[in-house]
Amino acid sequence: MTTIAQHQFSDLLSERAGPCISLYLTTERRFPDQKQNVIRFKNQLQEAEQSLASLDMPLSQSDREALFAPLHELLESDRFWHHTLDGLAIFRAPDFYKVYKLQRAVSTRTMVADSFHIKPLLRVLQSADRFEILAITREHVRLFHGNRDALDEMELSPTVPRSLTDALGSELTEPYSSTRAISASGSGGSSTAVHYGSGSKSDEIDKDTERFFRVVDRAIIDSHSPLSDLPLVLAALPEYHAAFRSVSHNPHLVEQAIGINPDAISADELRARAWEILGPTFDARLQRLLDDFNAAHPRALASDDLSAVALAALGGRVRTLLVDADRTVPGSVDRATGQVTPGTLDDPHTDDIVDDLAELALRMGGDVVVVPRDKMPSITGVAAIYRF
Repeated sequence: MTTIAQHQFSDLLSERAGPCISLYLTTERRFPDQKQNVIRFKNQLQEAEQSLASLDMPLSQSDREALFAPLHELLESDRFWHHTLDGLAIFRAPDFYKVYKLQRAVSTRTMVADSFHIKPLLRVLQSADRFEILAITREHVRLFHGNRDALDEMELSPTVPRSLTDALGSELTEPYSSTRAISASGSGGSSTAVHYGSGSKSDEIDKDTERFFRVVDRAIIDSHSPLSDLPLVLAALPEYHAAFRSVSHNPHLVEQAIGINPDAISADELRARAWEILGPTFDARLQRLLDDFNAAHPRALASDDLSAVALAALGGRVRTLLVDADRTVPGSVDRATGQVTPGTLDDPHTDDIVDDLAELALRMGGDVVVVPRDKMPSITGVAAIYRF
């Protein structure tokens, strides 16, 4: 299990000059259903433009066009819409633009306000089953992002080599046979056949492989792992495991690995093998949090009471907030006072107290973990473990 800490949402949580546009939509992965994605997004853009016009947010025509320009560019990007997953979360402000491709569906929603609406994103990105797979052979380097249900290949940073040849370039040992002719007496001398044993060739290959792994490891650390903060599973031939670990400095790399040529199996089989490794680990870490909650509750260092948790979160006392993945509690939490106001499910504009508490905990430096309902230690939708 991996949490999404406050620093990873800092840009979205930060106070900024509005207007702030938040767009959520479910997307289809495959043709011909993919055609609906562009239509839905176009409708949402029109809705966002109408919402902005109805708000008391003075904006010049040029500023309005600049605000929506990247969104209209996205609408026209065939390449983007041909590679969608299960959902999208898009955030746009005058000084900010971020697009998240999601591996879980979200309800379609368009909001224009003075801050971003991040609650649906919290539910997806803080699910306690996310991981990454580094699939590596001498011919290919690929990075996957997944959960227990889905796995998708990520677009690598330009700094990450795509193969051994890409990584080493001119430093790659040239292919050679076991016999090589060299000059015995300079440019004018005769040539002498020098025989290399198989051990020499093997040693050169091993050195190239080690240097290759070192370059890949450094690039993944520099460009990917710290940003995702997720467990990383190595998928490679068994004979590569020790060599990669000997040069790796990635703290996210887990101990167990997938021992097979990753190019020879499907993404879904990779996902299944990774989950066999990580499933017990996620369960064990979640159990430790549940044990922490149960031990702290009698000492008033934990609570599942919505009002108590709201006040504790506002005061920065919540270390970890467990959130029911399927629970919605209609109402809202005042960010300034921590007051909880119940709502009704039949009000389409009502907020969700559980999501408000998650957002508040993150704003005040806590961690939030979304867990399956059958694992929750309470029936209120939340369980908070306090710092003090």
